[in-house]
Amino acid sequence: MPKTSARLLALLSLLQARRDWPGAVLAERLEVSQRTVRRDVDRLRELGYPIAAAKGPDGGYRLEPGAELPPLLFDDEQAVALAIALQIATTSGAGIDEAAVRALNTVRQVMPARLRTRIDALQVTAVPSSIPQVDSNVLLALGAAVRAREILRFDYASGEPRRVEPHHLVTWARRWYLVAWDLERDDWRTFRADRITPRIPTGPRFTPREVPGGDVAAFVINRFKGADGTGTWPCRGEVILDLPAAAVSRFTRDGVVEELGPNRCRLVLGSWSWPGLAATITRFDADIEVIGPPELKEAFARLARRCTKAATSAAL
Repeated sequence: MPKTSARLLALLSLLQARRDWPGAVLAERLEVSQRTVRRDVDRLRELGYPIAAAKGPDGGYRLEPGAELPPLLFDDEQAVALAIALQIATTSGAGIDEAAVRALNTVRQVMPARLRTRIDALQVTAVPSSIPQVDSNVLLALGAAVRAREILRFDYASGEPRRVEPHHLVTWARRWYLVAWDLERDDWRTFRADRITPRIPTGPRFTPREVPGGDVAAFVINRFKGADGTGTWPCRGEVILDLPAAAVSRFTRDGVVEELGPNRCRLVLGSWSWPGLAATITRFDADIEVIGPPELKEAFARLARRCTKAATSAAL
């Protein structure tokens, strides 16, 4: 049987791991009697941990949120993960840079030496980004409206007030977005969180809807692709480039590159428009042979005319 102090830490770790624990299961995991579990729960309560108990043959224990934050217990992997997450928090766009630094210093101070050495060995330098930061209070307000399923009114950067049913707060490409049903337009919309100024109080509760396709991540990606819900780009073409496949594949992301020779490859790529696709392919400094479709050839012709005009126009 482990010593009382070690057993209390083990019990606290189990209670933090999941919502409900039957008393018999806790006793089995700790290799003690259920009576000992009850005494240990009482000791944790005296230390400030709000643990609720359900009576009866199927009764158990649950660690509930309290009025104050008691000491937390993390295993080694959790502590390392927390420290890494706090170091890269400045890249989240959530406007919590200063708070993350203070939290990291607090966590580091209470870490045992073996963990502090591991964390100090991994020093992450977050490169500043030009992406606008979102006020953390705005994120909290949006998240609260999503959780409560309450109609949200807000002023948008376009100057137009909006009234929506907020369903999801998502982050994509280092930006924060609100996925909501626009009550005025009777359609789904995505709003950049850094352009939202919430109005308080929120409105009445609403019945949640299902985003098209049922997958909010796929829905957001499709919206930015201009896709029709199939998960693919609306415009997709094929070309041959006079470049090595290795040189092209580094810059194609979701494109398909096939090697045809030492300095020749086939590229299949998608975009939200044919002119956009032609411009994307043109950035490769190489001769291009268009395989298809005809819309891509026409887009290259339009792009060529515009480039010729730009190159021959007189300077003002």
